[in-house]
Amino acid sequence: MTKQVKAGSVLIGGGAPVSVQSMTNTDTRDFAATSAQIERLAKAGCDIVRVSVYDDACADNVRALVDASSVPLVADIHFDHKLAIRSVENGISKLRINPGNIGGEANVRALSDCLKAHRIPVRIGVNSGSIEKDILAKYGGVTAEGMVESALNHAKMLEKCGFDDIVLSMKASDVKRTIEAYRLASRVCDYPLHVGVTEAGTPGMGNVKSAIGIGALLYDGIGDTIRVSLTGDPEPEAAAGIEILRALELRGGVNVISCPTCGRTCIDVSGIAQRVQQATKHIRTNLTVAVMGCVVNGPGEAREADIGMAGGKNGGMLFRKGQAPETVRGNLEEIFLAEVLKLCGEGK
Repeated sequence: MTKQVKAGSVLIGGGAPVSVQSMTNTDTRDFAATSAQIERLAKAGCDIVRVSVYDDACADNVRALVDASSVPLVADIHFDHKLAIRSVENGISKLRINPGNIGGEANVRALSDCLKAHRIPVRIGVNSGSIEKDILAKYGGVTAEGMVESALNHAKMLEKCGFDDIVLSMKASDVKRTIEAYRLASRVCDYPLHVGVTEAGTPGMGNVKSAIGIGALLYDGIGDTIRVSLTGDPEPEAAAGIEILRALELRGGVNVISCPTCGRTCIDVSGIAQRVQQATKHIRTNLTVAVMGCVVNGPGEAREADIGMAGGKNGGMLFRKGQAPETVRGNLEEIFLAEVLKLCGEGK
């Protein structure tokens, strides 16, 4: 088990639930735009949100953003320890910074003293494109071993200053290399791990890469907090992260299963399944809901769910686990959705 750190109200590692993160893409100097995006991400399911802090105006804005946010915020900072210190003093809950890039031992010590005083953790993030030249030369290019060595070297700089509230990440755009790096890190250290496939691409293929990489690691018990990295609007990242956790039963929620459809399909399976999913996406109750398109194979699948439906002409069948099936005439979708919400404690 990894050690545990605390980012605001969110525990990371040590057996705490796996948290979902994303990052704003607004100008952090623009309070209104950034604050609004933070809240959209929180509503989409993010437990933690990261913001870029790249100049004095951004650091000055941290206090207002923290005060307005319903979730803990992380300041993403490169090269400038003074911006990191100001962000901590302005109330940030966590830093993302690499100690080896902030100007030497004196700066690292000044930052670590500030972090200890405010009890703020740090994520050290190594990407396949940011590995030091000497490590690249040592391993003959980008390797999982080199990524882990780089991350641990950065960590040692903080450890030397008596600071170890550290989270590590070793992300690559290559899925296999990402998996290899995290598996190695989990064997050689007990720091919490922030897991993700970096630069995964646009929604679609990016979701596939992330689901494979993050999912494989979580299935192995590796990973304490995750980010799905997708190009564009960050809100879909939150949804994708939550779906990965739900698929592995690491987060509660409604699991909608639906048939792929065939020539026997009598209803709009795709539309009904999407509407059920949309209506229940905020619910944390563990519930399996089945939407099946016909009364041939549908009943067998629907019986295994907590609640299910199998479409027929002018109605269909309604299944509740442990009860005899009910024949429904009329608007099956409307009746079914009402029953789903009732099971979740939200219906009449």
